[in-house]
Amino acid sequence: MPLLTSPFAQLDLIRQPDQPNEPLQAFDAADEYLLSHVAEQGLTLTTRVLVLNDSFGALAASLASHATVISSSDSFLAAQALEKNLVRNGQAFDAVPVIPASEPLTGPFDWVLIRVPKTLALLEEQLIRLQGQLAPGARVVAAAMVKHLPRAAGDLLEEYVGPVQASLALKKARLLFATPEARAVQPSPYPTRYTLDQPNIELLNHANVFCREGLDIGTRAFLPHLPNNLGSARVADLGCGNGVLAIASALANPQAQYTMVDESFMSVQSARENWLAALGEREVIVRAGDGLAGQEADSLDVVLCNPPFHQQQVVGDFLAWRMFQQAREALVTGGALYIVGNRHLGYHTKLARLFRGVEQVAATPKFVILKARK
Repeated sequence: MPLLTSPFAQLDLIRQPDQPNEPLQAFDAADEYLLSHVAEQGLTLTTRVLVLNDSFGALAASLASHATVISSSDSFLAAQALEKNLVRNGQAFDAVPVIPASEPLTGPFDWVLIRVPKTLALLEEQLIRLQGQLAPGARVVAAAMVKHLPRAAGDLLEEYVGPVQASLALKKARLLFATPEARAVQPSPYPTRYTLDQPNIELLNHANVFCREGLDIGTRAFLPHLPNNLGSARVADLGCGNGVLAIASALANPQAQYTMVDESFMSVQSARENWLAALGEREVIVRAGDGLAGQEADSLDVVLCNPPFHQQQVVGDFLAWRMFQQAREALVTGGALYIVGNRHLGYHTKLARLFRGVEQVAATPKFVILKARK
């Protein structure tokens, strides 16, 4: 893999999660462009730099020895990648403090470097939280590959920070420079809420939750076919989002024990708050993590999963395949993984390579619900 070479450092970077013979690199031309711009302006060790949405730590690790850097994103995997890449390049794993996007920021910041996220609601929430956190003369610069830079990103910067000027494109990357102006502090429109009929619950959704405005059609297809009569089974909602699968299952299975895990901090925050609203003080484990990577082997009876088919802008079944492998490791012999997936993704064939029995529980014109038994 090529090294990230900038005026600040030459770094050997890896992506997370680990993938054998990784075909993709952990940085792109937008990272290089942004680092070159910062170098032209100059930094000191006391300059406070906030880095937002640094997918694998390319920006924060490059700047860590040259300024006081804080990193914030909504991704557990991004935080994990930053720690690993710092160590990989001879720095302390905690050289850059990481603040989950679900937690408040503490300024003032002299620089704010933003990788424009796929979900613009996340960008909006981050910009709202920046209000009152910028030092006098602060510089705010957003970066993206041109193909992933919607006009709305500039509109949000204009609305919450100040006038925006776009750079020329370089290696298909572009920078947006926002000049901070005094503005009336605006309230956040997040979290949003919607109500389900069956089960009859209200779901709260922080800014970066998948299908924040309403239940996604895959989950809608899955809900009527969740397993029943689970007794005291140990159940995990893998990639839990706002927690709807675990909450619906828990309401129908009062003795079962639940774990909800997602790599999005805002999803975990939403799931925890939704569980409390629907089930009160009933015991539950809710955590941000790399799927079931930290789960003990043979410690679960049932895993529920609506697997993702992309990581940032990269589409593929790598994450889903990895989740299936993690579920198999965590399940007891005889335990079962229940999933919903688009018909065309061919999950039945993939699951059959890992599990001894795979059956179709139900189907719609677009989705299949499958049960895979270990």
